[in-house]
Amino acid sequence: MLTRIDHIGIACRDLDATIEFYRATYGFEVFHTEVNEEQGVREAMLKINETSDGGASYLQLLEPTREDSAVGKWLAKNGEGVHHIAFGTADVDGVAADIREKGVRVLYEEPRIGSMGSRITFLHPKDCHGVLTELVTSAPVESPEH
Repeated sequence: MLTRIDHIGIACRDLDATIEFYRATYGFEVFHTEVNEEQGVREAMLKINETSDGGASYLQLLEPTREDSAVGKWLAKNGEGVHHIAFGTADVDGVAADIREKGVRVLYEEPRIGSMGSRITFLHPKDCHGVLTELVTSAPVESPEH
């Protein structure tokens, strides 16, 4: 079962300038940054709100680190803007299997590691009315040490 919109992925050419726009315009602050070498992106997660299932909703800003990365190719073709939508689930494996049985192409045989240690997979945009769709199981939240 899908429980929330986990994040909206936005492709950008200049991550720092895009972060500043969202900070100055909307007051969103960076919650997490990382470079994902496998996907060829530098990213920032801007937390929008907490959710009732213990997760959160974010804007994910994505700057390609290589022109041949998926985001780099997409940016060259489409320009800056919404790249994908991600739905949160407690069971990315089960949800992906259910969706695959319905005839939707799941892009990874096994979920991969995504932002902040999450487990992710993508659904083919041609099977989702032109929308690249990501399924996300957030990494467990570690309780603070006392």
